[in-house]
Amino acid sequence: MHLQEPEAIEKAEWNFSVQSASETILFVEDEALVRNVIGEVLRTAGYAVLTARNATEALLAYGEHPSEIDLLLTDVILPGETGRILAKILRLQDQQLKVLFVTGYAEQMHILEAERTECLAKPFSSEILLLTVRELLDRHPASREEIRRGEPKLVKRAAGSA
Repeated sequence: MHLQEPEAIEKAEWNFSVQSASETILFVEDEALVRNVIGEVLRTAGYAVLTARNATEALLAYGEHPSEIDLLLTDVILPGETGRILAKILRLQDQQLKVLFVTGYAEQMHILEAERTECLAKPFSSEILLLTVRELLDRHPASREEIRRGEPKLVKRAAGSA
């Protein structure tokens, strides 16, 4: 995945301290190559990463580590239940669970943007992924009122070509 880096984001913002990345991410992606590469990028940045191929595996992983998971990073389109359904199920158990969706489908991006949901458009660079994950994890938990209103939300698009 090679992209032209957005000019508005400087390389200095991408320098993370591995010691500061101590959170656990549940990463759900059905494509093995993508799952392995992104999982390794996250681990190299210092995150603990649990991976799953689909919503069923993700629910099992969450059940084994419910209090440890800080972020659900999931593809929107998965075999069986979608990433959106998975996020709804997990948020019933933990309203404060942070969720970042990724999708390569324009129509899904439009739906997520309309819902003011945190999302990344595929393809994206490792730097954009790490910057977005860190920004989302550092955000204070939303209040119940913000959750009802659908705030605060973040939408990032990775500019460039594959």
